Amino acid sequence: MHRRRFLTNMGLGLTAATALGTLAACTNGVDDGDGDPTGSPSAPAGSSPSDRSGVIVVGAGASGLAAARYLADKGKNVLVLEARGRIGGRIWTSEQWGGTPVDMGASWIHGVDKNPITDLAKKAGARMVTTDPESATDYLANGHKADDASEQAMQRWRKAAAKALEANQDQNDDQKDVSMRSVVERALNWSSLSNGDKALASFALNDYEHEYSGSVGDMSALHFDNGASIRGKDVLFPGGYRQITDLLAKDLDVRTEHVVQQIDWDAAGVTVATDRGVFQGDHVVVTLPLGVLQSGTVTFGPGLPADKRTAIDKLGTGVLNKCYLRFPKVFWADTDWLMFAPDLDKYGQWEQWINLSRGVGQPVLLGFNAADFGRTIEGWSDAQIVGGAMETLKTMYGGDIPQPVDFQITRWASDPYARGSYSYYKTGSTPGMRDALAARIGDRVHFAGEATHRESSATVHGAYLSGIRAAKEIAG
Repeated sequence: MHRRRFLTNMGLGLTAATALGTLAACTNGVDDGDGDPTGSPSAPAGSSPSDRSGVIVVGAGASGLAAARYLADKGKNVLVLEARGRIGGRIWTSEQWGGTPVDMGASWIHGVDKNPITDLAKKAGARMVTTDPESATDYLANGHKADDASEQAMQRWRKAAAKALEANQDQNDDQKDVSMRSVVERALNWSSLSNGDKALASFALNDYEHEYSGSVGDMSALHFDNGASIRGKDVLFPGGYRQITDLLAKDLDVRTEHVVQQIDWDAAGVTVATDRGVFQGDHVVVTLPLGVLQSGTVTFGPGLPADKRTAIDKLGTGVLNKCYLRFPKVFWADTDWLMFAPDLDKYGQWEQWINLSRGVGQPVLLGFNAADFGRTIEGWSDAQIVGGAMETLKTMYGGDIPQPVDFQITRWASDPYARGSYSYYKTGSTPGMRDALAARIGDRVHFAGEATHRESSATVHGAYLSGIRAAKEIAG
């Protein structure tokens, strides 16, 4: 969830799951080809480096660039291999609208206090704009703005869902794990509720899906919120999150459009085979997203340890997709968040919107879709997705609102180099599995990425810190 309002109001600790946010493909599901912003040229097809690298880093996302930056600053010979034609991974700032950059992937620093990304943003001179989780306008399924009684009812169901989940965690001594939905439905005596009450309770559940990216039907009721609490304001970058990755990548040797296929190692070193050549080094830092590890498209020669394979199989990779709509004028409420509580049969559809006109100075709305519905619409055409978005906005603001003049859409689950947005705790997974995922193999193979950070998974700062941890395993 991006707002964090209903959980914050109840004093519950949160992980900043949406910092990695929607991590995307462009409208046709492939890279936008905006090139390598570091200016580092890609090696020609079929080439191999003449010199052995000290460290090969697989992936130029936040974790890979953090590891490479740390090692390079320590004087290590570092080579970064990136499958895309750009750096950033699941940080991707689109420049399609010229002077209005928009982040298709990570958007926020969720909690600026003592956050390493805040320090990097200041170093990069990046302007930050606060979004307020309390600045929200709620709308009912009929399109009417929620009155005081409706707001109280919404809050009541949010608290009921949160209380049920908290009680399950406090009382579950035998550690039997079930889904979040089953816990809430049992506690609320679901079959006795009216469809209207079920719709409001479901609206509360969808908040969790936006926060953690998984479906409440298969998210762990025991561990879904495991992690460090968030402190400080939420901020966006009007100039784009790429300001952070550009800073990290400065002067690094990054080879874009090198798709890694196999990673081997032995006592003599490591070998990384790509579609454009074979590279050898002393160490490798693997920062592949969990979804890519789960896909099996990259093989590991000697094989992975059993506990690492188990972690890959049991942790979840979720979906949070974005639909940016640019309009000729602003017609919506002047609050940061616009929330829509649909009827039960439209559960999870276009429930959360953010008013970007405040931050970017242009009439832009951003709609989110998470979990099952977010995954479903990846198979829709652009026109169908925009049409669905507009149907909801017309319900909220009337049929005479203007059509968008342009749009940008993400499809993260369809992206072969992401296979989803960010990781979550699926039913049956445990926090210890993130430790297993992070564990190095011998003294040669090291792992990083948001999914490997136990306290701050699914965040940019978690990815960054995991890269620093892996680099320290090599350089101290």
